[in-house]
Amino acid sequence: MTEIYIDGDACPVREEIYRVAARLRLNVFVISNGSRPIKPPGVANVRMILVGDNADATDDWIAEHISAIDVCVTSKTPLASRCLKKGARVVSPTGKQWTQANIGNALVGREIARHLRELGTNTRGPAPLTKRDRSRFLSTLDTALRDALREAARS
Repeated sequence: MTEIYIDGDACPVREEIYRVAARLRLNVFVISNGSRPIKPPGVANVRMILVGDNADATDDWIAEHISAIDVCVTSKTPLASRCLKKGARVVSPTGKQWTQANIGNALVGREIARHLRELGTNTRGPAPLTKRDRSRFLSTLDTALRDALREAARS
């Protein structure tokens, strides 16, 4: 059965995911290291998973549990890459669908930004989500879930 995995600590679109999952009757796993309090939605199909507080605990848990018929929502390119290697679909909260074709450049760009920060250059963080971003996210999530559900039906 297709499931949705959310990198929960910094995900601004959890409520949107909960609504889509309820409509499609899918399970959702919200994985968090507890660095930011997340209020459980109080619905049976959403499970909150609290992992250790090391830097990669959330990513490790998701990468260990996700499969080729699942969808991950994350803004982290390294986690997106790990999920893609397992055949999963990956969507960013801004509505970008990560693929094998675009993840390599994103990983390189992330390393360049990290190097610039080490040199003292101020790189900007993510911009706040707009209504357009949320709309794009819902459309991309819908596409990724339909693809994952088709894959699950073939299995």
